[in-house]
Amino acid sequence: MSEFFGILPDGKKAYLYTIQNGKMTAVLSDMGAMIHRLFVPDRNGKLADVVLGFDTPEKYWEGGRFLGAVVGRNCNRIGGAAFTLNGKHYQLERNDKGKNNLHSGPDFFKRRIWNVDSLTENAITFSLESPDGDQGFPGNAHIRVTYTLEQGNTLRITYSGICDRDSVFNFTNHSYFNLAGHDRPEKAMDQILTMPARFFTPSDAESIPTGEKRSVEGTAMDFRTPKAIGRDIDLDEEPLRLQGGYDHNFEVFANPCAILSDPDSGRTMAVSTDCPGMQLYSGNYLSGEIGKDGVSYCRRSGVCLETQFYPNALNYPQWPQPIVPAGEKYHSETRFVFGIEP
Repeated sequence: MSEFFGILPDGKKAYLYTIQNGKMTAVLSDMGAMIHRLFVPDRNGKLADVVLGFDTPEKYWEGGRFLGAVVGRNCNRIGGAAFTLNGKHYQLERNDKGKNNLHSGPDFFKRRIWNVDSLTENAITFSLESPDGDQGFPGNAHIRVTYTLEQGNTLRITYSGICDRDSVFNFTNHSYFNLAGHDRPEKAMDQILTMPARFFTPSDAESIPTGEKRSVEGTAMDFRTPKAIGRDIDLDEEPLRLQGGYDHNFEVFANPCAILSDPDSGRTMAVSTDCPGMQLYSGNYLSGEIGKDGVSYCRRSGVCLETQFYPNALNYPQWPQPIVPAGEKYHSETRFVFGIEP
């Protein structure tokens, strides 16, 4: 099922597409290949939309928070907005703090209309052609993203691609989750988070990782025992002070790499991925944007769990690298499995 969503500032038309599995419903858009709405049942069977978003494509275009969008070719940050590949220097736009590159901008994938390659009752595949030099990256790339609502209340996101030159493939989905419902922003930091990660990668004041892998032991970064996201978020620890809360990459040590739960509704969400890292972001830069249904998204109204390669990995060769050789197929999957606690 599809419906007209609106016209973008560049004159292109955006549409919404609905998929379902009998228990859950997802509404997605060809704009940014994004998740616009995601309806999940609570312990009483009541459905709620658990992702933040906007009512119009213009708001998604203008907003700087990437709500629901697919981010690439490289998600997160690259220090100095530059990297070297095969001995060649590549300079990207400095769209973050005047020095670094964030989410491959400013020509973001979130503002582009993706092709709809296939649509069934429970799945949709979007594709995008990214030409050589696009966003500053080498090679002509064909990129595909598939969303599937599987049985067992699972949303599976599959990323695939191929390029005619060695290039960078590092995609994520930037949804902000609030399992209490997107219209209950005051409850977002009450969500309980569990992560088995043993270390995180601390960043400097410009949110660029320093190259260190630091133990979570004895810090506010330790989620190995379940705790509310907001419990330690304002502790006087340097990583939290520098980022204004949680905005840090953690190792993916085991799957599920994160389990999120909402005590009020009983909704749970387990995240599994084949990526080496995951960014925990507590919505520190949300600042009262008027979202879907007229809801004001205040600071920390949602939480992002972005599966990824480590930020700035291109400049730290000792870390797993998001480099895909020419002609080699890229494939990555992330699963969000929703459940209910009694």
